Amino acid sequence: MGSDQTTRASLHGIAELLLAGPQYREHGTIRLRVLPGAIATIAAPDLRVDHLKVQTHTTGVEVRGATYAEIGAQLGVIAGAPEGLYGEGSGAKPSDRPVLDPQAAEALLEALDRGDQGLRRFAPDQTPVLWPEHFDVGITIDEVNYGVSLGDAFLDEPYMYVGPFKPRTGPFWNAPFGAARPLAATVEEIAEFFAEGRKTV
Repeated sequence: MGSDQTTRASLHGIAELLLAGPQYREHGTIRLRVLPGAIATIAAPDLRVDHLKVQTHTTGVEVRGATYAEIGAQLGVIAGAPEGLYGEGSGAKPSDRPVLDPQAAEALLEALDRGDQGLRRFAPDQTPVLWPEHFDVGITIDEVNYGVSLGDAFLDEPYMYVGPFKPRTGPFWNAPFGAARPLAATVEEIAEFFAEGRKTV
């Protein structure tokens, strides 16, 4: 696994085990949010991760050699994924050791931020959610999902997608779940892709 894939998997694990899991056990929601250069919980415990560390408003722990469980202990939370909500996820265990390449992590977090901004420009009345299951940021409008993934088995790089609940056919629809394109360079282009999807759907 390359450094980008390792970093992506580690960010996914952190989001699931250290952010979504503790938040779900305290407040019953797995929804996370995207911030410039970071991802974070939406409720207590107040946790976020950037390209180097996981932190609360008072404590920061560098992701360097420690297990998810050890990082959680230093932050005052118990590491563990939300239980009983979904079948798939990061596959990370509390005893695993996340590894972040700072440059790769910065690029991935920037991609999520660009996607979040593109979604907000496309649909200003919606609040994008970073979901820990598939590790993508998205919204749903009229039974159509719009979002940005950091990459997966379908496409091993950040990509933007439109996923209708009911399958569509035609030149726009190039993926089993709908339509997908490598993530555009600008917020405007991302918003335009979503708008095209909304017209085509």
